[in-house]
Amino acid sequence: MGVWDIAELPACEQFGYWREVICEAFVPLTPHRTTDAPGFAATVETRPLAGLNRARIAAQAQRTDHGPREVARTAGEYYFVNLQLAGRCVTTVGDRTTVVRPGELVVVDTTEPYFFRFDRAWRMVSFRVPRRDLGGRRPDLGRPIAPTGSGAAVTALMSALWSVEADAPGAPELATSFAAAVAGAVAAPGTGPSGVTREAVLAHVDAHLGDRDLTVPGVCRRFAISPRTLHNLFADADESFAATVRRRRLERCASLLADPATTATVTAVAAAHGFDDPTSFSRAFRRRFGVSPREVRPS
Repeated sequence: MGVWDIAELPACEQFGYWREVICEAFVPLTPHRTTDAPGFAATVETRPLAGLNRARIAAQAQRTDHGPREVARTAGEYYFVNLQLAGRCVTTVGDRTTVVRPGELVVVDTTEPYFFRFDRAWRMVSFRVPRRDLGGRRPDLGRPIAPTGSGAAVTALMSALWSVEADAPGAPELATSFAAAVAGAVAAPGTGPSGVTREAVLAHVDAHLGDRDLTVPGVCRRFAISPRTLHNLFADADESFAATVRRRRLERCASLLADPATTATVTAVAAAHGFDDPTSFSRAFRRRFGVSPREVRPS
């Protein structure tokens, strides 16, 4: 984890240090001042999670270039998924220039030039995702994604995943689920009448296995879809939505119970994942894994 607070430096050194920080925390970038204001107060915090790199940024008005020269110096191939929290980001990718407003997402590719312009103080959450993790799907780069439908799943995941520790059980699976949600949000039209994909729903499920509202009505509210649409997304799957939630909750419980670092009781682990009746949980666990919950605990 890295935390940089530019305001701790003398005002005359702040912008130069900002230039170094964003290149270290992200990829080669060239920032440009757009105001005559003294100093350049800004903060950056980064947190790794499996293949992801998570970041929170707060800074001042500026222009930031990832042009051809910066692309040539970039190691690795990544997408950045940026969630605008405050201020506006005028984003240019190729011939497309759009305005990304608070609550909206935008995806850029580090192997191609992109340019940001912030006309006021701004805040953003940014997740760096390896390009390969999107399974070959090419995002619609530079297009603002509204916080509805599959975009709501990505937004919710970014909020939920921020507080997950890098060594938490299931961290690689959570990173994979996030990539799947991004792929769903930027997928070409035709994945469903609402634009919501099964991958986006599954990513939401994996990030909220302990939520009481992980029900058909709750998920339909989250994605602004009807129960029929949700059930149709699972029509060609091996199991229904409800069965999928139940299985994944059981698998998460099994993973936690098998982890020597887990100190919670079997009953507490079950209750935290929607199983209020210990007897019913034990029966469901045995049907799924062939052993009782207590038998998977390290001796």
